[in-house]
Amino acid sequence: MGTMTATPATNRPKRVLLAAPRGYCAGVDRAVIAVEKALEQYGAPIYVRHEIVHNKYVVQTLERKGAIFVDQATEVPPGNIVMFSAHGVAPTVHEEAREGRLKTIDATCPLVTKVHKEAVRFANEDFDILLIGHEGHEEVIGTSGEAPDHIQLVDGPEDVAKVEVRDPSRVVWLSQTTLSVDETMETVDALKEKFPQLISPPSDDICYATQNRQIAIKELAGESELVIVVGSKNSSNSQRMVDVAKQAGAPAAYLVDFASEIDESWLEGVTSVGLSSGASVPDILVQEVLEWLSERGYADVELVKTADESLTFSLPKELRNRDLRAEAAALLAEGGAA
Repeated sequence: MGTMTATPATNRPKRVLLAAPRGYCAGVDRAVIAVEKALEQYGAPIYVRHEIVHNKYVVQTLERKGAIFVDQATEVPPGNIVMFSAHGVAPTVHEEAREGRLKTIDATCPLVTKVHKEAVRFANEDFDILLIGHEGHEEVIGTSGEAPDHIQLVDGPEDVAKVEVRDPSRVVWLSQTTLSVDETMETVDALKEKFPQLISPPSDDICYATQNRQIAIKELAGESELVIVVGSKNSSNSQRMVDVAKQAGAPAAYLVDFASEIDESWLEGVTSVGLSSGASVPDILVQEVLEWLSERGYADVELVKTADESLTFSLPKELRNRDLRAEAAALLAEGGAA
């Protein structure tokens, strides 16, 4: 990892420190391609329960291609195909789809699926599970639904005081995959103080891409007077990147969906702009920000690379050697005959 030496701001040309890695992670890439592939194979409409990933541009692009986003599987007319988003769903949602005579494509990120499986395993072994995450986030709702009687949510260190367990020697923590690593460990430390026998998950729950993007933004934050993170307001990992940038020394950090949302006043007195994007952001949006900055004198772009990412996930199995339209039609016929 290269180190950057500070130069007095007055002598510096305007520049952009561009984080690498940034943007799409393997789970998001898989989910977006899954929707495109389903539309290609089965034709529109393909219903998607909740936003496939938390990004305004991606959702709008897929809507134009024929995806229909719904809040619940129960809104989908019988005999159709519904896809579950990268954030994962509770078992009750699978049940709703079956009852609604729908064929499903599960685009849950494999790293989220791993956390679901851990929750089921620890619940089967009768552990109390402390799930570190943000209340109301889709991923938390899905994971909690795997073992609702065993899981309680811990939304930050301030929640630890009210946590109660049946047996302090049989307690495990799991976490939402998109959290800030540092903040999560703060919560874990507070939990360990209260429950010294607390068990950690067999492998890290916070996803590799979330961690990599946080490390990269820490690296450039101390050298930037302004950090811009491209991402949507409802994207947990993008929001955490803004937090991490501020904690790492950036005087100012903002989250924007598009270049048009940047306020020119942010650039006053700024020679170095740090730029990155959340794990659900296509790089075209970052390129638009680079163009916007270049037009305002920030043409010098320096790559700040802290990791290589080569992980890919295979597409959901329902997109291989199946005719889901025919299967959905058969379900509808069955329902009509019943």
